[in-house]
Amino acid sequence: MQHPAGSPGQRTSDAAPSGVTPQVWYRSLNRQQWNALSASNLGWLFDGYETYTLILTVGIALHQLLEPAMHAQIPFYAGLVIALTLLGWGVGGLVGGVLTDYIGRKRMMMLAILAYSLTTGLSAFAWNWESFAVLRFIVGLAMGSEWATGTAMTAELWPDRHRGKGAGLMQCGLGMGFFVASLVWLFMSQTGELAWRYMYVLGVLPGLVTLWMRSSIPESEQWERVNDDRRRIRALKREGGAVSGREEALSRFTLVDLFSVPKLRRRTLVAVFMSLTTTLGWWGISTWVPPYIGAVAAHAGLSAPRWASFAGMAYNVGAIAGYIGLGFLADAYGRKRVTFMFFGMALVMTPVLFMWTHDIGMLLLVSAVTGFFSLGQYTWMPTWLPELYPTRIRGTAIAFCFNVPRLLAWSGPLVAGTLIARFGGYGHAAVTVGFIYLVGLSLTPFLPETNGKPLPEDV
Repeated sequence: MQHPAGSPGQRTSDAAPSGVTPQVWYRSLNRQQWNALSASNLGWLFDGYETYTLILTVGIALHQLLEPAMHAQIPFYAGLVIALTLLGWGVGGLVGGVLTDYIGRKRMMMLAILAYSLTTGLSAFAWNWESFAVLRFIVGLAMGSEWATGTAMTAELWPDRHRGKGAGLMQCGLGMGFFVASLVWLFMSQTGELAWRYMYVLGVLPGLVTLWMRSSIPESEQWERVNDDRRRIRALKREGGAVSGREEALSRFTLVDLFSVPKLRRRTLVAVFMSLTTTLGWWGISTWVPPYIGAVAAHAGLSAPRWASFAGMAYNVGAIAGYIGLGFLADAYGRKRVTFMFFGMALVMTPVLFMWTHDIGMLLLVSAVTGFFSLGQYTWMPTWLPELYPTRIRGTAIAFCFNVPRLLAWSGPLVAGTLIARFGGYGHAAVTVGFIYLVGLSLTPFLPETNGKPLPEDV
């Protein structure tokens, strides 16, 4: 299929003619490719705002929603609420990933953002901890599908040599959302006992972005070609016509197809456990950074909410740099060695943050470095996963690898909260959960290096 110059499906050439100065990478992209990245980044920013709002406010919300006699168990209930959000996110993400392979990248992203906007404000109306937990599960269902859709869209529109950069710039939207939530909470926390409810009400605004997306974002031409082939093959089979092996694969349900090919099945198992490492590391360890530093500040006679906000902003400045940095480094040095380095540094930085640093000012610096590696490592997934799977199942596959760990790791915050309550502090609990990074370190060598290669069409 031929693409007109500048069309969204056109693959920008990565090599300059002999004797010609190479073009700066960002000038090789057209407006629609940048628009697709912007939409994916914004969708992830909204999810980041909503997620970090929960992290910042869950303790205060439960302090109001639980009976005073239960306040000593707030870490446990906070872990339970976060875990249910994660469980909903995993279920919603799996469904959304399958749908994006059938109804399209652009349409699914618009539906995901609208669903998120309609449901996130519901958390503001919780009247007890049970209703809060149920509402958080519903929000998780709604916002779970955005990531896989945006990842597939960006990967299919960006040039092969710069796909890691696009993935990093998309993924940094999560950290930007976290930072925005921390900044808003810095001021909103001073407004009284309804402050946490106001934070969720603000989350309904992103639905307006879907109006811009309708006219500014292209559909992936790779998906459109596969979708046309899928419809043609299904019609042919209904008429009793013969089909080839590739055509038979296109006619299968995407989740069945994912596990029908041995090579894809092996890749998926490795990727799922690597994703589990990143997911448990984040939800079981890093979510406790703001309350931990807030507790240290309170012990020093300082404002816990204020220093928790400072910690959230410092951590997420580091995370934003890590998101972008991993993508650029992966394009320069390869997916495998850069991902391995991020897993290793996250393992090292966990005890540095939670056990070995005691000065409140130094804690902010260490939290930024920790954010670079522990949260920044998420970028290995939007960078590497799309390059492992053909277009016909790309959305399903990356959603499976990204979200199944949430179905397995939803208990991580609950376990961490229980450990914190049992140990009477954050340090030993965080280091115990931090050994999960050893799993990622051991599995990374088993995925193929894909740096600079075209996205596969047949595997």
